[in-house]
Amino acid sequence: MAEIVPDPWQAWRRHTAARIALGRVGVATPTDEALRFGLAHAMARDAIHAPLDVLALQEELQAAGWPVLQARSRASDRTEYLRRPDLGRQLHPDDAPRLRAHAQQQREAGRPAPDLCIVVGDGLSSLAVQRHTRALLSALPQHLPAGFTLAPVVVVTQARVAVADEIGELLGAAMSAIFIGERPGLSSPDSLGIYLTHGPRRGRNDAERNCISNVRPEGLRPEAAAFKLAWLMKRALQLGCTGVNLKDESDLEVLEAAPPSPALK
Repeated sequence: MAEIVPDPWQAWRRHTAARIALGRVGVATPTDEALRFGLAHAMARDAIHAPLDVLALQEELQAAGWPVLQARSRASDRTEYLRRPDLGRQLHPDDAPRLRAHAQQQREAGRPAPDLCIVVGDGLSSLAVQRHTRALLSALPQHLPAGFTLAPVVVVTQARVAVADEIGELLGAAMSAIFIGERPGLSSPDSLGIYLTHGPRRGRNDAERNCISNVRPEGLRPEAAAFKLAWLMKRALQLGCTGVNLKDESDLEVLEAAPPSPALK
């Protein structure tokens, strides 16, 4: 009977969930690693196809004090969403008048245009949205400057990143930030991505956005992502742009605020 030959890098496995140093049996993968691969693949497929529980998410956010609106993209179902990315980038025509009317009501009530519109989209992992949106939103307000105004959170199904451009434009927001499920990896079926766009409007391209990726407890923790997002928003308002002209230097602020190491004193 063939024995498992350990990989010399096996000690590194405790530092990462990545599939490294699997060892071998003859020229094949050990059975337990083959089973782990099958499980990871099944979880990734489930993350893509499982529908977002919009009602549960809405109730959860509203219970935390966030007003919520619902919307859809032009993709009618998951199959069309996967085959036609262009439809996921466009807001359903029945939903645009409701958002436009909401913005009009706010103007008539004398309220200022929002600094930020937060859009929550299922994307390619509803699991990520369901698990991490609440924690991310809960951590965000403490990092925002006084007087910063927010539009209601808009939850969009069958969503791609660019759908936030149209929503931000309809709500008259200075910036839009979409929290969206990222394409699942074999060790990360629940990664949430954030895309920030200054001056959202239809026709914006990806070079005009800033992305914060891999938001989840095992990656970039939601609290750290909220700090980074707020830092980018404040700089975006100062510079009047996002994207390639806005460099993320939020880590420098963290380093400067940290006390010096005893070894350096």
